[in-house]
Amino acid sequence: MSGPLPAPQLSKPPHQPQDSSPTGWWRTNAARIGFIAAVPICGLIAPGLGLVALMGALVALWLENPWSKQGKVVATIAAGALLGAVAPAPAKNGPQGHPAAAHVTPTAAAPSVSAAPVVSRRPLQDFRGQSLEVAYSRITKTGTRVVFHDASDRDEDIKFSSRGLWTVCFQKEAGTGIDAYPTVELGAVHRGDPCPTQDGGPLPLPTMPDLVWKTWPQARAEVVALGVPAERVRARAAYVNDTLPDEGRYEAWRVCAHDPAGGEPIRSNADVTLSLSSPVNGCPESHRGTGAPAMLPDGDDDGDPDYRDPYPSDRNRNRTFPDGLPKDSGDSNRSGGHGSNLCRHTRWC
Repeated sequence: MSGPLPAPQLSKPPHQPQDSSPTGWWRTNAARIGFIAAVPICGLIAPGLGLVALMGALVALWLENPWSKQGKVVATIAAGALLGAVAPAPAKNGPQGHPAAAHVTPTAAAPSVSAAPVVSRRPLQDFRGQSLEVAYSRITKTGTRVVFHDASDRDEDIKFSSRGLWTVCFQKEAGTGIDAYPTVELGAVHRGDPCPTQDGGPLPLPTMPDLVWKTWPQARAEVVALGVPAERVRARAAYVNDTLPDEGRYEAWRVCAHDPAGGEPIRSNADVTLSLSSPVNGCPESHRGTGAPAMLPDGDDDGDPDYRDPYPSDRNRNRTFPDGLPKDSGDSNRSGGHGSNLCRHTRWC
């Protein structure tokens, strides 16, 4: 009898090499899900910390992750949504773009008082020393109401059409302080006049000096030095029957009277008249400085004063008509008449 058959010998499976490198914990699915869950928790602690957690979750999701691309995208969106859900809401802005002020409930000790609105605007330009016309035009362009008045004690009415002839001396805002565009009040004087020391005060005008018996150039220079333009200083003959020589030939003539008189206030736009006399004649003492009309001697009564008449005793001849007055002069009996004077046009009769 044969013995038991021997057990069959099983061949050992071939040796399978195993991967000895351990897998990092951050590469596991549990770690990836943990990173995503940490995003809202860190965001609640601090917005910056939540952002750092989100960056870490993105690295774990996309670096060596066997998930499908669609799964990675869905997980990324979910992580961002979780962070946005816990992020603090931005402060609401007011109507002008500034953060709205927190509402404070007034207490009994400190009652709520509504403050007056403060309107900020650019400061108004100073127009003192400038034309009233320029100041009025530029101020009204800003929407401000402008009123003006005479700044001197004359209280003269300033016509609207003559604003260019006035100069601003005083400027003040007459509003209440809470208006957006308060009223501006301007005090002005005639152009060329000095400003008073205070609004409504007298003008510090210069006074006319005493110019009697000064020469024409000297007197005119003193008047011009007061601010009067040279073209407003005029000369005339002091005697009604005298005439001035051509301009430039009466520099040696003397002042007998002047208007305005000495000591009177004089404005820059005043007209000054100097009454002159030749130094040969002088000024009559009875008329000196008074400006009253005076007559020079006229022996032949022809209207030409004797000191300038080459024929002071002949009424028929003067400087203009040395050979006798013409017939149409009004006197047919004078030697200048035609037909009756045999030696007319001669100097021997």
